[in-house]
Amino acid sequence: MKLNDSKTYQEANAIRQEIRRHDYLYYTLDNPEISDYDYDMLFKRLENIEARYPNLITPDSPTQRISATPSESFKQIKHSMPMLSLENVYNENELREWENRVIKGLNESFELVVELKIDGVGLALTYVNKVLTIGATRGDGQTGEDITLNAKTIRCLPLRILAENTPNIFEVRGEVYISKDNFNNLNNQMIDDANEPFANPRNAAAGSLRQKDPQITSKRPLKFFAHSYGKTEPELNLKTHWDFLQYCKECGLKYSDHAIVCNNMEEIITHYKHIEALRDKLPYEIDGIVIKVNSILQQKKLGQTARSPRWAIAFKFPARRTTTKITNIRVQVSRTGILTPVADLKAVELSGVIVSHATLHNFDEIARLGAKIGDTVLIERAGDVIPKILQVIIEQRNGSEKDFAIPKNCPVCNSEVSKSKENDVAYRCQNPSCPQTLERGLTHFASRDAMDIDGLGEAAVHQMVEKKVIGNFADIYKLTKESLLTLELFKDKKSLNLLKAIEQTKTRPLSCLLFALGIRHVGQKAAKVLAEHFKTMDKLMNASIDELTQIDEVGPVMAQTIAEYFAQKSVKKLITQLKNCSLNMSEPDNEIIKSEMFKKSFVFTGELSKYSRTQAEEVVLKRGGKVSSSISAKTSYLVIGANPGSKFNKAQKLGVKIISESEFEKLL
Repeated sequence: MKLNDSKTYQEANAIRQEIRRHDYLYYTLDNPEISDYDYDMLFKRLENIEARYPNLITPDSPTQRISATPSESFKQIKHSMPMLSLENVYNENELREWENRVIKGLNESFELVVELKIDGVGLALTYVNKVLTIGATRGDGQTGEDITLNAKTIRCLPLRILAENTPNIFEVRGEVYISKDNFNNLNNQMIDDANEPFANPRNAAAGSLRQKDPQITSKRPLKFFAHSYGKTEPELNLKTHWDFLQYCKECGLKYSDHAIVCNNMEEIITHYKHIEALRDKLPYEIDGIVIKVNSILQQKKLGQTARSPRWAIAFKFPARRTTTKITNIRVQVSRTGILTPVADLKAVELSGVIVSHATLHNFDEIARLGAKIGDTVLIERAGDVIPKILQVIIEQRNGSEKDFAIPKNCPVCNSEVSKSKENDVAYRCQNPSCPQTLERGLTHFASRDAMDIDGLGEAAVHQMVEKKVIGNFADIYKLTKESLLTLELFKDKKSLNLLKAIEQTKTRPLSCLLFALGIRHVGQKAAKVLAEHFKTMDKLMNASIDELTQIDEVGPVMAQTIAEYFAQKSVKKLITQLKNCSLNMSEPDNEIIKSEMFKKSFVFTGELSKYSRTQAEEVVLKRGGKVSSSISAKTSYLVIGANPGSKFNKAQKLGVKIISESEFEKLL
């Protein structure tokens, strides 16, 4: 008798479908049809069947939400397309400015959709053939962490999409959050268990989502609101963002409460005020509303900057405020040499977070505020995140307050301090070898998204600068085993490992080097855009401001900064030194490498020793191959690492060719 003909198989399948339907009614529609007891009995029936017949268990079965052992670490996973952040506005005037930009960009009428801005944690979910296959955190927007096992424990997320017409690949994005009541209950439990409570619901959601043991995550009351989508294959045939939200509902995914379609800014502002009045009555934390152009076609027409979509904006609520005292004003030196005053504050709770310091931005800001050490000040968390001093409460002065003087010398190296330009409010340390500037610059240079020098962290950099072993970026490539052994942190093995890591960076693409240099206003995304446009360091260094501003993602300020940076004699000398150290000064073309992998399909299982899963998949894609998460008769190769999963058995049954990691490398 065939398995799918058996009554037991049919019963198990029917129960799964029934449970999914009740999950949809409960979590998406808030309209349950059965009691918790009846639901539990239904669930138990399925568990009993699967216990008797393990071969009936499917990956998307409701019983498989928590089926994994704790993870030692989270693997990196590259997003199919960047998870951009939203530009924020805080008042009507700024909102109108955004509206005018949209009007100018479209030159036609448009609708707007308004959703609540949930104070949660970004999550991208990829469904392959309707089954939840990948869950990834936002990370830096380009690369996140693979928290698939934890995502599967979130009860409101369907393990299998309910909608009939679903793309083979469907990536939905949204916010994971914890309700206020659940947050209070969770913190009470944390205190009862003698653990440190969470500062706020967002921290609780982030901490719960990144637990290495899925069993712990499963006990946390996490919820999810969908707000956008990434890769879909084939493309979703949707005309508006509102259509997408309704489609989410069909899939069993919940979207923001109080979402509406508006025709103009007057309706938006009315809704904003309505939501602001409701804010404290809502069961979860929000910090504003999100406004999006409704038409997908118009969204594509408006496009995006390096960081944010031009077709969406976050209209934030006024920040929460309180008063406290300035206990001291100290000065920090950034990696670009800018001196930044920081106010140390008498610790105070603000929006669920203990605030003990606030940036004063620059010395002109201190003068504008008239702030003195010992003053009582009104502070807020700008955007509910960054502590900011709004004003000094002069009435509470008692005469003991002390004036703050702008330092004439760098507090770190005692070098001269001055403004770089008359209209620039920033004071800079003029010493390019200032230890704090150098340390922060070197640490950034060695960071994972830059040159990725494993072993060259803050402690190592501090000791190297302190002992004058390195004085600039190029000196990293002059390090020897002998010079490293003069430092307390390094022994034979650690020295050799660092030198090996340094040597490996010589093949890193130009985009990584540009980001590593720490050019002002040039982040990781902009560095990639510049590298792909100019292809070589020489062409970029010789580019005019006009040539730079021809690139969509490069504005006049960034163009000016880049041109000024490469015009410096010290920079030209540094680039020459790095060239002499054999660093790569070009960006590769993203061309397909013809190989034995061309048009072949690959599936990976188990733990690979030399590659992360993402790296292995990129290798295949660059060689014209295809990557899948599931085995089928059409799969060309199953690549197995340590502790292979159920895919190994399935591949054997289907006669799919199974190869080891070393055999995979031979195909390269």
